Amino acid sequence: MATFTYKGRNGRGELVQGTMTGENSSSIADQLSDMRISPIEIKPIQAKKQVRSAGSWLTRKPITHMDLQMFSRQMYTLLKAGVPIMRALAGLEESAVNPAFAAVLRDLREGLDKGRDLSVAMREHPKLFSPFYVSMVQVGEMTGMLSETFIRLFDHLEFERDMQQQIKTAMRYPTFVVIAMAIAIVVINVLVIPAFAKVFEGFKTELPLPTIILLGFSSFMVNYWPVLLGGIAAAMLSFRAYIHSKTGRYRWDKYKLKLPIAGEIIFKATLARFARSLALTFKSGMPIIQGLNMVGLVVDNEFMRSCIERMRDGIERGESIWQTASSARIFTPVVLQMIAVGEETGDMDGMMFEIVDMYQREVEEAVKSISAKIEPILLTALGSMVLILALGVFLPMWDLGKASMHR
Repeated sequence: MATFTYKGRNGRGELVQGTMTGENSSSIADQLSDMRISPIEIKPIQAKKQVRSAGSWLTRKPITHMDLQMFSRQMYTLLKAGVPIMRALAGLEESAVNPAFAAVLRDLREGLDKGRDLSVAMREHPKLFSPFYVSMVQVGEMTGMLSETFIRLFDHLEFERDMQQQIKTAMRYPTFVVIAMAIAIVVINVLVIPAFAKVFEGFKTELPLPTIILLGFSSFMVNYWPVLLGGIAAAMLSFRAYIHSKTGRYRWDKYKLKLPIAGEIIFKATLARFARSLALTFKSGMPIIQGLNMVGLVVDNEFMRSCIERMRDGIERGESIWQTASSARIFTPVVLQMIAVGEETGDMDGMMFEIVDMYQREVEEAVKSISAKIEPILLTALGSMVLILALGVFLPMWDLGKASMHR
């Protein structure tokens, strides 16, 4: 997606200008037509690749999600109190704890001094202000509801942080279990089994198959651990390169949603983020095509993004929101029914917020119950490890004991 500046005339013949994000100038022209603006000039602009920083890279504190969230809240408070936007930015710059964020605020003020809109100045910092964030600010500027836009963005960022935390919580326990089992396997094969191997050498008899397999795997880990570590590192790097490719990212994001236990939580959290972002665009008065474009950038999942793009294409062909949502095959019948009701009553933003609340409750309940779901899997895996170890270690001793009794 690229950023373009445009000039056009609205239905009253007034000159309007601003910036938009799209694939090309044709898509920008289509978006302007949806907004009933006749384009006069559309030009691509080059965004700055990095934010001007304060201090050296050793001492510079990175700009966090919380910095942006608090900025949104503070801007709402100041603008609602009637403080001019230039004074508001100057005051926030002086009180900013993070020097890097203060430098961004200084750049925004300089942009406004040059006659730019706030949204245009924000687009020069794409690593901090997402296209969705900037588009919401632009809509706020066009409608004269900038303060309300900032409080909605604050709520949206808080919701995004909560959903990301829910996903991290859901993945933390399975990750810990896998790491603990891997450490246990290494300790057993490197420290425990070699001690038994010396004992088995003195038996001078044929060992059972489980013992042979156990001793062989242990010997490989002890003698060829550099090869094993190199293979693991190569596999991790290959996987990382694969998921950073377009096809690999799509397939991995699709598979992620089908993971046992955690996949359901990731899926519902992603849908909740989609529904809330779309509700926010509806509430702000953004055209639905432009809103879906922006929401597609917010959803951090290539598979979900492709579904949203299919919804957008369907609406461009004249289909209803319910029809495109049904063809996407990602929503439950209950959600589809709520979308149909919202479309029929004209209260899509309200219904979308209802969907958000529903998914959010389901995610919270799933996270609370994840321990109960993981425990049977953990017990089965640990039991299998103990069984394999017991068979490999005690079968030779059992055979030796029987041989001694026959003597």
